[in-house]
Amino acid sequence: MQTRQGQEKEKQMAGQAAAFLVEGGMVLGLGTGSTVAFFLEALCQKVRDGMKVCGVPTSEGTATLCRQFGIELLESASVKRIDLAIDGADEIDTRLRMIKGGGGALLREKLIAEMATKVVIVVDSAKTVNKLGKMPLPIEVVRFGYTQVKRRLMADFNFSATLRFSGNSPYVTDNGNYILDCSTGFIHEPEKLATQLKSITGIIDSGLFVNHCNTVIIGKENETIVYSVQSRERPEFVVQSWE
Repeated sequence: MQTRQGQEKEKQMAGQAAAFLVEGGMVLGLGTGSTVAFFLEALCQKVRDGMKVCGVPTSEGTATLCRQFGIELLESASVKRIDLAIDGADEIDTRLRMIKGGGGALLREKLIAEMATKVVIVVDSAKTVNKLGKMPLPIEVVRFGYTQVKRRLMADFNFSATLRFSGNSPYVTDNGNYILDCSTGFIHEPEKLATQLKSITGIIDSGLFVNHCNTVIIGKENETIVYSVQSRERPEFVVQSWE
């Protein structure tokens, strides 16, 4: 079984490896989470060494880290293009489909991913799965009528949805919404489910990311492993499984 110390080491390796992909002058999408924090730390050193980059953060927590590290930030409304987005995932399967949103930033993460020319996901080996759905699927919902959405999820999909809390109060996203964490069981058709969920009134978006990753960097034991699918602009090697 993977130890906590081993998992942190894998996260650090993946995050640091992603920093080598950054080139001067890039506009970056800056994700959220503990593995991304290692990337930001490594990026900070490149900035201190003179590299000029700027980034759009996907959460207030990431924005705070960037300010501490001296990384220049941009408002998303002022950006037409993002060269490279670096983010994490809670689960990622062999076709680079993901569940994200454990940190509560799924909506902004998806918006940034869809603006980016290339999306690189950084994870430790425990996040790789053959089929999505072992962990709950986060769904961001409007506060008004969220109980109606819960009932709809149970009736239409047989999902058990739990309102996320922070302490004694419901967790509120940076966008002012609630999150329902849904026990789905293994998800057999992620693309179909993502479309169905988007059609439900009251759902802002789900943590299913089905076409948002070009490359994943995995920290595994003492090495980093890179898998890619065809990028949107140029072909890269294609890997169908982790084995």
